[in-house]
Amino acid sequence: MSEQPATVPATVPATPVGAPLASPPVSVVLAVRDEERFLDGAVRRILGSGYAGELEVVLAVAPSIDRTREIADELAAHDPRVQVVDNPTGWTPNGLNLAVAAARHDILVRVDGHSELSPGYITEAVEVLTRTGAANVGGRMLPVGETPFEQAVARAMSTPLGIGAASFHTGGDEGPAPTVYLGVFRRDALAKVGGFDERFVRAQDWELNHRLRAAGETVWFDPRLGVDYRPRGSYRALARQFYKTGQWRRFVMREYPETASWRYLAPPAATAGVVGGLVLGAVGATVGPRWLLAGLAAPVGYGAIVAVGAVVAGRGLPAGARRHLGPVVATMHLTWGAGFLRGVRPKG
Repeated sequence: MSEQPATVPATVPATPVGAPLASPPVSVVLAVRDEERFLDGAVRRILGSGYAGELEVVLAVAPSIDRTREIADELAAHDPRVQVVDNPTGWTPNGLNLAVAAARHDILVRVDGHSELSPGYITEAVEVLTRTGAANVGGRMLPVGETPFEQAVARAMSTPLGIGAASFHTGGDEGPAPTVYLGVFRRDALAKVGGFDERFVRAQDWELNHRLRAAGETVWFDPRLGVDYRPRGSYRALARQFYKTGQWRRFVMREYPETASWRYLAPPAATAGVVGGLVLGAVGATVGPRWLLAGLAAPVGYGAIVAVGAVVAGRGLPAGARRHLGPVVATMHLTWGAGFLRGVRPKG
């Protein structure tokens, strides 16, 4: 590896695992950029969570093209529990390490500017962290859409058809897990593995949880813990998100080959099959030989699978959202696959 993960200073003595401490102080950390639409609601949900212990919110704000910094400063000006730190690089893992370094407390709750904690989340997560002795405790991503398009994305991100069978997307039993959504961490466990690896612009949660488990720590999934997530609002934004996610998943698998699985290889295989089949079909239809038209079976078959799957997965959705579901699923699969096939050159 060309660069070691940034070191997270243990500025507060670690709380002994299992210590009978009622409502210990908690720091909530966010790395935010271009979150004008959601930041105020995310922070107010944290502050109004009803947690009985001392609570602070640390916002690591990257250079933004909207009013994210102004909103962050206004929140800090109106509530002393909020502090703002600069994240000049703009990268999420850098911002998270900066926020953790600035945080005063020993239990660290990660939240995204695109997400909102469910009522009681912090209280329940701290209880589970203390009870299990885990390094990180988390639960489910709960996508919440407002427009028909966003509702379709939310459904696609909550079903195996759209995003696979990871427990933090689709649910499962409480217990040890490879990864969880966001998470509530022990500071000493983060310090033990060196914090977030700043090379991972995406997939930094998964990569950190992998190192925690490799270091003998436990990552604990509890389906009772839910965090509302606001999905992207257009095909262009969704395609960009999943393309970049696919690129970084390729980098993760290059760094950790043992993590390769059908779940990660299926989208690039589908993308290659659809594109290859279309090319063969076009050649067969124009210059021949005609048997190359058989290549069209790949995109036609893929489209049929997605269409049937969308009908099943879309039950209960409003009509407008159901119309988007098939194209949304295909956009997620094919752009993720294209990003994986393209790969990425990491920073650093």
